[in-house]
Amino acid sequence: MRVFKIIGLVCFLSLVACSKQKDAASPATTSPPPGRIEIRVTGDSSGGASFNEIRAMRYVKEIVALGPRPIGSANHKKVEDYIHAHLKDDMVEDDSFTIDTTEGKFPVHNIIAKFPGTKDGIIVIASHYDTNYPLRDTSYIGANDGASSSALLLEIANQLRGTKRDGYSVWLLWDDAEESMRLPWFDPESLYGVRHLAQKWQDDGTLKKIKAFLLEDMIGDADLNIEHEENSTPWLEDLIYQSATRRGYQSHFFGRTIPIDDDHLPFVQRGVPSADLIDLDYGYGNVFHHTTQDTLDKLSPKSLEIVGTVTLETVRALDKK
Repeated sequence: MRVFKIIGLVCFLSLVACSKQKDAASPATTSPPPGRIEIRVTGDSSGGASFNEIRAMRYVKEIVALGPRPIGSANHKKVEDYIHAHLKDDMVEDDSFTIDTTEGKFPVHNIIAKFPGTKDGIIVIASHYDTNYPLRDTSYIGANDGASSSALLLEIANQLRGTKRDGYSVWLLWDDAEESMRLPWFDPESLYGVRHLAQKWQDDGTLKKIKAFLLEDMIGDADLNIEHEENSTPWLEDLIYQSATRRGYQSHFFGRTIPIDDDHLPFVQRGVPSADLIDLDYGYGNVFHHTTQDTLDKLSPKSLEIVGTVTLETVRALDKK
């Protein structure tokens, strides 16, 4: 697949913002892809607790208040501690290693919270928590890119905590060192956390137990439009759209079709069913992405609720497969 980088507009300090990769030849669609199943909403099929978007938004604000959090920084360690503090009563595994980059050596820490289920298999829900390293000397705080999805996972942990699931085990993954060490985006120096973990889980046999890998990225945008992502597994994308339709949120999903290079790719490449829940139109023409304008005022608790609710609905649908 031929890809090119979408270069963001110059913002503050004349730093260039770089998006994940997109396919130049792939036209955007303006309606759900053909073959989607339309489902009438007949009531609340969620089961269990309701996603608490107010609490999730508070988590976003608390993460952002820590400031820029590129790898190797004091603030990066603070957000690690923040996530761990919210998971103190859960089963948590740390996957730690060191990377050697053109910018030097850095410690990397993936954080995995495990919620056991009754069925043999694992559903992974992931988000990166670091901010862009090349923007480390600016006020870039990544409210949407990193904070919104990391907060979403903390609220999903609240929904899973306390009782053994009547379904697959769910592992929540806060992966590290997702952002490229360079601008424009440079593939060999990005996605360190997930590439390491995908290989580790392949080597120890965990990978074959994973029924689905659901990635959350840039999901807090007040003008929410989750992409139909072409690198994702088609049947899993269908399941997400069906879940969104059951909850009456289908208008926020799959308005256009594009391929995106993101944290799910190391799992896609190893044959794990994977999907990227991402809104890569952050401001007109994605103007806020990887700029100091990625701030709290662009986000909405409702968007967190929509994505959180649809994610949990998708997990329940996967339990039935």
